[in-house]
Amino acid sequence: MAGSERSPLLTYRLCSSVSVEEPRPGAARGSRKLRTFLGVVVPTLLSMFSVVLFLRLGFVVGQAGLYEALGMFVVAYVIIGMTVLSVCAISTNGALDAGGAYYMISRALGPEFGGSIGIMFFLANVCGSALYILGLVEAIVDIFGVPLGHSPSSSLQVLPRSYWYELLYGTALLLACLLVCLVGASIYAKATFLIFLVVMVVLATVFVSFFAVSPKVVPLPQANSSLPLNGSFTGFRLATLRANLPAAYGVDYTTGRMMSFSIVFAVMFNGCTGIMAGSNMSGDLKRPSYSIPRGTIAAVVFTYVIYNLMAVAMCCTCDRTLLQNDYGFLRDINVWSPFVTIGIYSSTLSASMSNLIGASRILYALAKDDIFGRALAPAKKTSGGGNPWVAVLMSWVLVQLVLFSGKLNTIAAIVTIFFLLVYAAVDLACLALEWASAPNFRPTFQYFTWHTCVLGILGCGIMMFLISPIYASASVAFMLLLLLALHYLSPSSSWGYISQALIFHQVRKYLLMLDVRKEHVKFWRPQMLLVVQNPRSCLQLISFVNDLKKSGLYVLGHVELAQLDSLPSDPLQTQADSWLLLVDRLNIKAFVNLTLADSVRHGVQQLLFISGLGGMRPNTIVLGFYDGAAPQDELARHPAFEDGEAAVGLSFPPVRKAGAPRRLSPQEYVSVVADAVKMLRNVMLARAFEHFDKPQAPSIDVWPLNLLRPDSARYADTCSLFLLQMACVLSMARAWRRAQLRLFLCVETGARTRGQEDKLRQLLKDLRIQAAIHMVPWDAVVALHWQKQHERQARPEEAAMNFPGNATCISDEYLQAANRLILEQSPSPTIRFLYLPRPPADTSLYPSYLHQLELLTRDLGPTLLVHGVSAVTSTEL
Repeated sequence: MAGSERSPLLTYRLCSSVSVEEPRPGAARGSRKLRTFLGVVVPTLLSMFSVVLFLRLGFVVGQAGLYEALGMFVVAYVIIGMTVLSVCAISTNGALDAGGAYYMISRALGPEFGGSIGIMFFLANVCGSALYILGLVEAIVDIFGVPLGHSPSSSLQVLPRSYWYELLYGTALLLACLLVCLVGASIYAKATFLIFLVVMVVLATVFVSFFAVSPKVVPLPQANSSLPLNGSFTGFRLATLRANLPAAYGVDYTTGRMMSFSIVFAVMFNGCTGIMAGSNMSGDLKRPSYSIPRGTIAAVVFTYVIYNLMAVAMCCTCDRTLLQNDYGFLRDINVWSPFVTIGIYSSTLSASMSNLIGASRILYALAKDDIFGRALAPAKKTSGGGNPWVAVLMSWVLVQLVLFSGKLNTIAAIVTIFFLLVYAAVDLACLALEWASAPNFRPTFQYFTWHTCVLGILGCGIMMFLISPIYASASVAFMLLLLLALHYLSPSSSWGYISQALIFHQVRKYLLMLDVRKEHVKFWRPQMLLVVQNPRSCLQLISFVNDLKKSGLYVLGHVELAQLDSLPSDPLQTQADSWLLLVDRLNIKAFVNLTLADSVRHGVQQLLFISGLGGMRPNTIVLGFYDGAAPQDELARHPAFEDGEAAVGLSFPPVRKAGAPRRLSPQEYVSVVADAVKMLRNVMLARAFEHFDKPQAPSIDVWPLNLLRPDSARYADTCSLFLLQMACVLSMARAWRRAQLRLFLCVETGARTRGQEDKLRQLLKDLRIQAAIHMVPWDAVVALHWQKQHERQARPEEAAMNFPGNATCISDEYLQAANRLILEQSPSPTIRFLYLPRPPADTSLYPSYLHQLELLTRDLGPTLLVHGVSAVTSTEL
């Protein structure tokens, strides 16, 4: 039988995913019948022992020596011990359904991590099942197969040997496993105790043999004619122990490869895994939160003790020649040789079935969660007893395909790496839950910290790259590709995302560190609040403000007119989903803030008061312009909603029809602007953005003078500098980097225009703003203003009647002339920035103020009227 073991890297690792029938939704709690011993301890022990105990432990001790072998056990069990602590912590934090590691990871880290790790866990179980089938075939053929090139030496050697015959034997064994799994996993669950007893009896005979068998010479398998012909079983001797204490790495007799610490450690490590077998039966455990931690820890401690005792016994009784050159020496020195053979057959067949069952349960869980959509939909089908027979068939087909590869030395390493990735993901899930400090993460198992999670992640990662750097890198890359694909393609889930908890934890911490008292103008950035009545009529404006925010805060605000006292519930709760869906469809980075008020003005005040948190509060409010134009529904013709499906779920009301009553009056609209200025918020009024269309080479026109105050020619006050800053910020956005920034300065003929241009150019240079300066003579326009002023001075009683107080009197003729001047200088830029003067102190002049703005901006196309109240530019480094 030893000759069947072709390579030390043919790692018979059993990390089974045994999962007895998963209860269907609504199943009674009483359907969970397994207790700690049968449900956790037995499958975990079978997974960790398997054939590794009988066929690889002597190889490890013979190559590494007792000292290094015991050190390897310590390191390996520290690595898996950290993961065991994480498994215990997660399994005791609430109800645990069927699915094992996949269920834990997906519910803790979200569908992206859960789906990608679940697929890798599924593939690892598929390859593991094929691996055990091939190992069992080799063991059977070695005993009952006709020797190649030799005549049979025993009447038992009757099975022909070739690639196709061995494939046929493997197919037959796999078919037997399939029949058991199709009938139901409960058959295997009932048989596990019997298999466990067989393995324990075999193990007991091995220990008895060390004491009961007399010293003997053991013939070695002739894999290489240059090797010794015999090894020695000396019994317990001090000389034998001393000879086996140090390491003596040599050439492996089956492969001819020189062994090293890393290779031997990788082989040994496969016998220490299998810790997830108990947790993968979570759906069938009577008390999973009680059984998983106790059963898993008990099994791990027991296997650790057995491995150490076996290693010591081997070093005391077997010479190094026997340990290094005969994988199956335990059969040769046993009190009854077939005992070890029976143990290997039983554990290997059990391992293959458990991996097949585990693969089908993982596939069924993935299909049930709809992570991969229709691709896995057939795997949801179950029998009347709840057995996912389609998932079993799909898993069987994949295992059969893997059997065609013949030998699995290469796949065995990949399988081990996949399982290590799963273990690392479990540690990561526990670490994330611990770091998130979520109040609902209260596991009853307290013997873990974030340090143990980090050690587990590092240990699994180091072990992966120790086994094979190439396969480890490829596996991690494959997992990342799956993660990215699921992130963009998988539907959202209601499991909860640990990323959100971590982000909340970090954001809260940094918001507390963001001290408004430490703000400096050098690091000022726009933080926008766009007040929207109906998104259907302002999609272009919403997207434009997203460009204008320059990595600052962006809040979409909406005021719903209603009184909460007269309503049975808050209507904003049902509207919030539509707004969030709109943000996703437009692909903008914005928050949504909805409020309920008796008037638009009070609602905007509430938004200005409550929007933001700490140092992240809107410093600029953006409003649509108040004019007589009927709003247009932009939703159907917007590129993001052309297919029609993207608009599904948006429950916004239809736009206001022409002539329909409006929600606020001109008086209230200007009051909103005045309120914002009083609250020291910068104000922007956006007009005609329903015609906004960003070309390939956009242009930005800036008029920094207050055209409603022609007697003031200042272009460097706070408002003008804010206007320049916002135009510059827009030009810095990625989509506007090719924009041409043009600055228009109105001057009178005869004035010192050259000096004004030089001052403006120097100001732009100090502010690091690149713009083309255009001097615009406007003598005729200003003349209209002064002419009208003289006429009003001649009729003081009429002027006082129409323009009470000390407000500046601006005639319609002047505003129309200024409007024509702007159109003549720049007929069709992409966007215009105009100076927005402060609303008059006398509220009775609000309608006149709004009328003046309307005349000034009529037919100008997309225009932003900007009023700044705070210093935003800096010439310092």
